[in-house]
Amino acid sequence: MPWRRMKFKKGKVWVHVDREDKPILVDGSAEFRYKLDDNRTYNTATKYLEPLGGSSVKAPKSEAPVESRATAKRDAPPLDNSCGSITVYTDGACSGNPGPGGLGVVMIWGEHRKEFASYLGPKSTNNIAELSAIYYALKQIKNRAIPIEIHTDSSYSLGLLAKGWKAKANAELVADIRDLMGKFAKISFIKVAGHAGIPENERADVLARMAVERRIDGEVKEN
Repeated sequence: MPWRRMKFKKGKVWVHVDREDKPILVDGSAEFRYKLDDNRTYNTATKYLEPLGGSSVKAPKSEAPVESRATAKRDAPPLDNSCGSITVYTDGACSGNPGPGGLGVVMIWGEHRKEFASYLGPKSTNNIAELSAIYYALKQIKNRAIPIEIHTDSSYSLGLLAKGWKAKANAELVADIRDLMGKFAKISFIKVAGHAGIPENERADVLARMAVERRIDGEVKEN
């Protein structure tokens, strides 16, 4: 999604907006940055934002990793980065909000690649689908000593799982994900721009929509 220049208090900021140039709200707040290339984000009520002239611009296609704040438990293995990291792209889709939902996952480790799609049922939401995609991906990984890089276009998921936001909704699901994350040696999150032509992110979106349309669950082995 693009970012738009807006007035905030006595200065100017970049605000995360949808395709209609309206601020994207998370728990009622809009996400903004002081500098477009700085991946630090902040939140405010829309009443403090004023539109400015000019067109919207896209965020950088990829950003610096944000390490998870999840605390490793005693059964978390020591880090093993001798074989590189596992790269994961996740996405969620929902036909209506709420409505039938699905998730898509692309996992890459060296020359190995796996793709997954899973139907979430008739009463999902966009946020549940995004979170569930990350949870599903982590459950597929057996060797938890290998460092994991999760790419997501969901600011909501990133905030809850990497930045320590308090879960005001979906608390049980968030708690389950955090508990699982604590059993990994290292997890980093990378925010990507949605629908910006990033192949693996686009593929995860296709898989999520495929899950909704076909009601499937499991590894997908097709082009």
